[in-house]
Amino acid sequence: MRIATVVVLVWLIIGAIAAGQRGYYKGEAESCAGVGTIVVTVLAGPLNYVGVNPKVTDCELPQPSP
Repeated sequence: MRIATVVVLVWLIIGAIAAGQRGYYKGEAESCAGVGTIVVTVLAGPLNYVGVNPKVTDCELPQPSP
């Protein structure tokens, strides 16, 4: 269990570094798609360095019922 935790943590750190290198942290994420792109890039982790370039182009947040 401990090794799995370390592997997941390192995976997410590598993904966060990749998102930073792509400039996703500069300024504010102005839309749901911007935040989604940051999240999927971090979750992709090291796969970012072998050609995976995840992007969220369109998303809609649920609206409260009237």
